[in-house]
Amino acid sequence: MAKQHSTTESPLPAAHSLAAEVAGLRLLLGQRDAEIATMRDEAARAAARQHTVLALLVRELRNPLAPISLANTMLAKLPEPSAGLLNVHAVIHRQVQHLSHLLDELLDAASLNDGTMTLARSPAPLVALLRRALQTVQVRILERHQQLQLDMPEELTVHADPARLAQAFANLLVNASRYTADGGIIRVAARAHEGRAVVTVADNGAGMAPEVLAAMFDLFTQGARAPARAEGGLGVGLNVARNIVELHGGKIVGASDGPGRGSVFTVSLPLWSGEGATAAVPGRAAPPSRRILLVEDNLDANDTLGQLLLAEGHSVTAAYDGIAGLSLARTQVFDVLICDINLPGLDGYELITQLRRTAGAHIPFAIAISGYARPDNRTRAIAAGFGQYVVKPLDIDALLALVASEAVTRFIAAACNAR
Repeated sequence: MAKQHSTTESPLPAAHSLAAEVAGLRLLLGQRDAEIATMRDEAARAAARQHTVLALLVRELRNPLAPISLANTMLAKLPEPSAGLLNVHAVIHRQVQHLSHLLDELLDAASLNDGTMTLARSPAPLVALLRRALQTVQVRILERHQQLQLDMPEELTVHADPARLAQAFANLLVNASRYTADGGIIRVAARAHEGRAVVTVADNGAGMAPEVLAAMFDLFTQGARAPARAEGGLGVGLNVARNIVELHGGKIVGASDGPGRGSVFTVSLPLWSGEGATAAVPGRAAPPSRRILLVEDNLDANDTLGQLLLAEGHSVTAAYDGIAGLSLARTQVFDVLICDINLPGLDGYELITQLRRTAGAHIPFAIAISGYARPDNRTRAIAAGFGQYVVKPLDIDALLALVASEAVTRFIAAACNAR
């Protein structure tokens, strides 16, 4: 008998092949998703490491700037300083300010790019912010005999962090001045357009080639500068300006008709429609004498700051590490503590924490000084018990004004009443 063949057959080979291909694609997609997730994690870790290293670098560079700045302040306070000495003082001051600005730019760029910068926003007159920005670059513009043309109505108000938005505009002005020849023209204009404030910063300077235009807001990007004007810069100012503007819900664009034909940067920001608040102007009091405990492990910074405080009529007790500082704070009476954060033995955070927990030991007002400028460092210091957080290199006039302020006097009076 002949064999009969079944009419029921297995799935077609093509169907097997298609199912296998789909399974393979799914497996491949899963592998790609895992690889992308791994790459993102690695990028995040690399960014975190970069920020940590950058913050450490900035702090270490700020530390030597502090005693240099303080010593330079003392030069100007010498009795009857010569014209030559005052000239040297001015040179050192300008260079310290320049280095401080570069370090601030590095930290700001890192904070903005990793999303850790926060804003303290309030209704602010736009013209006041622009004038604040102009003040920071006025000397540069005057030195180069550049013409500054302004067209700024007074009535525009934006919801902004005044310091940060002024910084963004200052960066645009510095960029315009840097790439514009001596005697060149910089125009700043502001107007309202469809519920937004539009600010333009234009110059008749070096302009930009298309390849520079495409990357002008990237970190560490710089256009070509003439050898006679090879000023220091890190190529982060425009990146910082763009990110600050975007944090305010705005947009910034740059344009140029090409090399030698100038540049125009346009900032667009939402206008504020609510009522603005009027800030109160604090009163000023005659400088009193304070009993100050100064804790700073940098010998030069400790000695020079101590001398400046003594010259203002304060009494100063110095300590060079956290353990000695805490011991003095517990055994003697002081009005003000000025304490470095990065101390050997016991850091500033732990010092103030232990001091605030010690029964019978109290310093009414404590000022932290540090090379770190990140908002979370400031927040941590205030939470630990400091009343103020000051970044190195110190603005000595501002520090002296704080020590002698009416606010500190009230803290001291309240502490005396509580005893």
